[in-house]
Amino acid sequence: MSARQEHSEELVVRLRTHVDRLAGLIGPRHTGCPTSLDAAASFIERELSRVGHPVTRQSYRIHDLEVANLVAEMPGESPEDGPIIVGAHYDTVDASPGADDNASAIAVILEAARILHGTRLRKTVRFAAFACEEPPHFCTGEMGSQIYARACRERGERVAGMICLEMLGYFTDEPGSQRVLPGIPRVLTRWFPRRGEFLAAVGNLQSWRLAWSFRQGFRRASGVPLWTFVLPESINAIRLSDNSSFWDQGYPAIMLTDTSFLRNLHYHQPSDLPETLDYPRMAQATSGVVGAISLLAGNLGRDPGTRPVD
Repeated sequence: MSARQEHSEELVVRLRTHVDRLAGLIGPRHTGCPTSLDAAASFIERELSRVGHPVTRQSYRIHDLEVANLVAEMPGESPEDGPIIVGAHYDTVDASPGADDNASAIAVILEAARILHGTRLRKTVRFAAFACEEPPHFCTGEMGSQIYARACRERGERVAGMICLEMLGYFTDEPGSQRVLPGIPRVLTRWFPRRGEFLAAVGNLQSWRLAWSFRQGFRRASGVPLWTFVLPESINAIRLSDNSSFWDQGYPAIMLTDTSFLRNLHYHQPSDLPETLDYPRMAQATSGVVGAISLLAGNLGRDPGTRPVD
């Protein structure tokens, strides 16, 4: 099944189901509610395993609590090229069910992993679900992505690129619904969209090649408008997710996002509920992510002995 065919109602239903389970059934998931955080981790592990991707847990402790990053790997035929890592955090802030932030991105990862199952790739691809991105862990060594990126560096891994998925479900066509990124150079503000109907792919200056290649692959496979730019890390707004953990280790990384609080008034609120998301456009975004992974990792075609998991 091609990426474009996955724009079907079936994909819409799958995405909605994943978000409902995380943000509806499980709800707020953070270290203050360890049962829910562990339930989310178990759900993600189960779904990745079900579609044919064995999962490795990278467990670590925050005080007396054990948390875990979850990583599923699709080995490439040229592992020396270094992996493409596609990651998203699965925790939330206190009191928010986190439908957009960040069940939407986890849902996209689960479906991208399902669609790509059985595909031969030149580079290894890893799907990673990170713990503890949100406060009080944000910008500390307790972030799951900090733990994982440091481990990659300590192993001497040559990470070819990291794609951070951060809030991919909230869209609006209302005029004036999109605010401008704080700190963006004035020359760019004239061109910045004023309707929240697009996704943004954001990188630091060192990640421009990754950003450009991602843009090419995404746009070939998706009808969702993509606004792509690279900026200095001194603009703090581009460091607000797990991509920054990989920049800290010198790896190229970009963040794909619906721009969060610049558009979504439910950000970090109890109202960040499954019914606020646009699942047809999320399906288009999923196909774009699959297209970008296929380009970045070098899609060599499907293994004739496998087929997508239903």
